[in-house]
Amino acid sequence: MSSVNRTVRRRIALAGVVAAGSLLLAACGNGDDAMGGMDHGSDSTAAASKEPGKDADTSADFNDADVTFAQGMIPHHQQAIEMSELAETRASDAEIKKLAGQIKKAQGPEIKTLQGWLKSWDKPTGMESGMDHSEHGGMGGMMSEQDMKDLEAAKGAKFDRAFAEMMIEHHNGAIEMAEDEKKNGKSADAKKMAEAIIKGQSTEVARFEKILDRI
Repeated sequence: MSSVNRTVRRRIALAGVVAAGSLLLAACGNGDDAMGGMDHGSDSTAAASKEPGKDADTSADFNDADVTFAQGMIPHHQQAIEMSELAETRASDAEIKKLAGQIKKAQGPEIKTLQGWLKSWDKPTGMESGMDHSEHGGMGGMMSEQDMKDLEAAKGAKFDRAFAEMMIEHHNGAIEMAEDEKKNGKSADAKKMAEAIIKGQSTEVARFEKILDRI
């Protein structure tokens, strides 16, 4: 083989090595970019999967007044629903029955919302904390156990009047609790619910008062 041919073949081989090295470097660079993208994706997923109320920003969105409002309103709503269910079979006035149905329909979903907030805030709903809601006469408009027994025993016009009177007191207690939440709470969602309670139950109180005037 001539020296010229050997020189040409060496140059071809060297060019192949350089080209291969360039391809290898390019592949490594692409790999780094891909891994970098995967890392960012992992970080985003981890951040998105954090439980609500567990990081500093979320936990700062509520305060003790919000917790008190939610824990107190749950049993308050539960009793209103219990009273409304009695009206289904005991009330004789059509408007009483209609209002009772509206109360039950509105307050059931609100209970679930309140329970969801307390869970996200890592706070007990009230029952878990050992609070006894069986005797609440005089607190926030709650009826005593005896009040509930008397209402259950009534029927017809007697039930209608007792229901209207008790629900006015009950609603006024809820309105007072909601006004306290509006004043002292921090959670925007809780304060929005408080505003809705004040508006809705104030309207219902006025309707119950009109019912009492005519029965």
